[in-house]
Amino acid sequence: MAESATARPSSLINTVYGAFVRGLGGWISIADLIVLMGELGVDAPAVRSAISRLKKRGTLTQERRDGTGYRLSPAMESIFDEGDRRIFGNLEPARLADGWVLAIFSVPESERAHRHQLRSRLTWLGFGNVSPGVWIAPARLLEDARRTLVRVELADYVHLFTGAAASGRRLGEAVGEWWDFEAIEEQYALFTDEYGAAAASLVGRAGVDPGEAFRTYVPMLTQWRRLPYLDPGLPAELLPADWNAVEARKVFLELHSVLVGLAREHVCAVAGLVAGRT
Repeated sequence: MAESATARPSSLINTVYGAFVRGLGGWISIADLIVLMGELGVDAPAVRSAISRLKKRGTLTQERRDGTGYRLSPAMESIFDEGDRRIFGNLEPARLADGWVLAIFSVPESERAHRHQLRSRLTWLGFGNVSPGVWIAPARLLEDARRTLVRVELADYVHLFTGAAASGRRLGEAVGEWWDFEAIEEQYALFTDEYGAAAASLVGRAGVDPGEAFRTYVPMLTQWRRLPYLDPGLPAELLPADWNAVEARKVFLELHSVLVGLAREHVCAVAGLVAGRT
């Protein structure tokens, strides 16, 4: 797929580790990883360069067995677990009755660099911007927000509150100002345009080759896994009637269902690994 040619090698490697290597013992040799990445259009020098960057960031740690290989650093396991919950656990819209979480922060002028960091983190978590220093999201994002802010050492600047909407103003109008619906819909449209045809072709087709499944699944998941962060999964009552996330989620779920098991078989075959937890 085209995405494998445009996604950063480090993003594809993160997907391979997150989707497969974690459940296959946690370690893969650099030689086998180069083979797998070659199937995605990434050459060996680019793989080694990406691995070096991921190692410097603390994402991967080197471990020698029969040859040199890498595993996720212990600190990254919880981050990837959080990613799983976000990517696979929040596919349905939040319930309006569950309420909201508010993040209110105040940063001293002497530490104003933290303001940008907080805005970036809250945006990535899916929060909408109500006003400077006031951000909002569906209540189900509370624990993700709490864990992330603690991990990046910004929790001391933020107060988190939960509650229900009690305003007389139409909430549906307000959320359209707090979140950039147009930008979110553009990303969903790009995903559906890229993978809708693949879903139509592969779903229900007998005899999908594991190598083909791997080459489709990894770029697909790499492109998809950004979307559950940009889109907080607002209650359906507050979304436009033609909200295109519905079709994009359908495409994602169909491809995930058909491809993930076959792609795992391919990784096992190439790397000589044994399937463990999913």
